[in-house]
Amino acid sequence: MAQSVSAFLEDQYNMAMSIVGSNETITSDLSEGEQALLNVVLQYSESAKGVLTVFITSIVYKILHPEQDIRSHQDGIPNGYSGRTFDTKHITPFLKKYKFPAMAESGWLTRSLEQKVPYDKNYTGAINPASLKTSFLSLLENVQNNADCSAYLSFTFQGLIIKRNQQTIDLAKPTTLSINSILGILDQHFHSSYKAEGASRLPVLAFYAIYECLIVEAKRFDKKQLLPIESHTSADLRSGRIGDIEIIDENKRAFEAVEVKHGIAISLQLVLDAYAKFQTTPVNRYYILSTAPQPEKEEWDKIQAEIQRIKNVHGCQLIVNGIMPSLKYYLRLLDNTFEFIDKYVNLLENDTALKFEHKERWNRIISELN
Repeated sequence: MAQSVSAFLEDQYNMAMSIVGSNETITSDLSEGEQALLNVVLQYSESAKGVLTVFITSIVYKILHPEQDIRSHQDGIPNGYSGRTFDTKHITPFLKKYKFPAMAESGWLTRSLEQKVPYDKNYTGAINPASLKTSFLSLLENVQNNADCSAYLSFTFQGLIIKRNQQTIDLAKPTTLSINSILGILDQHFHSSYKAEGASRLPVLAFYAIYECLIVEAKRFDKKQLLPIESHTSADLRSGRIGDIEIIDENKRAFEAVEVKHGIAISLQLVLDAYAKFQTTPVNRYYILSTAPQPEKEEWDKIQAEIQRIKNVHGCQLIVNGIMPSLKYYLRLLDNTFEFIDKYVNLLENDTALKFEHKERWNRIISELN
């Protein structure tokens, strides 16, 4: 039973994550009235963790045991079941695992929820505020009267995921990592499996962090300015930028730029598109970097020929390379690689394109270091 309940909860969570994706709204076919009741439970999910836990326990148990009247939440109630036992064993550990509001051991360890009478309209427990008590008891009555429990659970999980995405999370900043360790961590962070969009932003942030260090340390960038990083949704043509990262000279003219591609192989067309963006600027160097493997020889030869043509016509040194080799090269230029870690983590914390799972994955990777 423990494994099947765990597997069920994981499946429901993963489906909710897929539905939410990068959106900040709940997708549901439930009636407006049902959604309003569920939103009250979500509204007080942090201040009334016990109610949230008991509600989720009740839904899950009803799905797995449809014959049970889940309002009879204790063994001592006629035809009852032990909600507390089921919660302690399955629900609270699940809530804690995914950083949802959770009690220390069980939602039933609160005086307002532990009374030995059914959770019906006559329930006398002092659940506050009154709107939460009404919503909680009404929802359980709906559940017992053949409401769509799976839809209730999906709505609740989606809401909890969205609320979690809006929370800040303290990120680890290890201080004594070797360059190879940093590269391994970044590679894992870039290529982990995420439900929400935003992973393509990670290598951009890594290179921006590198440039934040180089703009101070490298003589090449004396009197040069690193432009602020733009939002993930800003199109280069609309913003006037020629790359994801851009440095200007003392006369405010383009000096160096970087275009970062995540999972997209560098092609001749990408090179042509890049040239179209910078051909009217005096940019000195332009990098196109990708996490994808180098293209086949025929395409690669065409790319090299176009790079030489651009050099002859424009004068810009256009460089195409892999992201990890480039990061390795730049990290070797830094006096102290912790400066890079510090800046990368600061960007992770503040970038609005990233979700909780991108940040939580960073902490998990760091915690698993040998």
